[in-house]
Amino acid sequence: MSVKINIHPFLSQHTNGQDVVEVNGSTVGQCLEQLVARFPELRQWLFEKDGKLNRLVEIYVNMESSYPEELAKPVKDGDELHILVIISGG
Repeated sequence: MSVKINIHPFLSQHTNGQDVVEVNGSTVGQCLEQLVARFPELRQWLFEKDGKLNRLVEIYVNMESSYPEELAKPVKDGDELHILVIISGG
């Protein structure tokens, strides 16, 4: 099943400039794991050390928040994920 992941511009430096990557998976977590398998540098940005989604990352499935299911949220063929990064600073 093919799912498109739209990469936040802040993270595209870790995907060789690609802003859309196609993966296969039946949950948000499976799709993100495939993305990280292709672009390992993304792991530190997407996941906490305990494997949970980073608190500064929001995932949307077809423009709807994946919260509260987050990584367990089901996806189907043709869905689109959007990775948003909450950028903070002073």
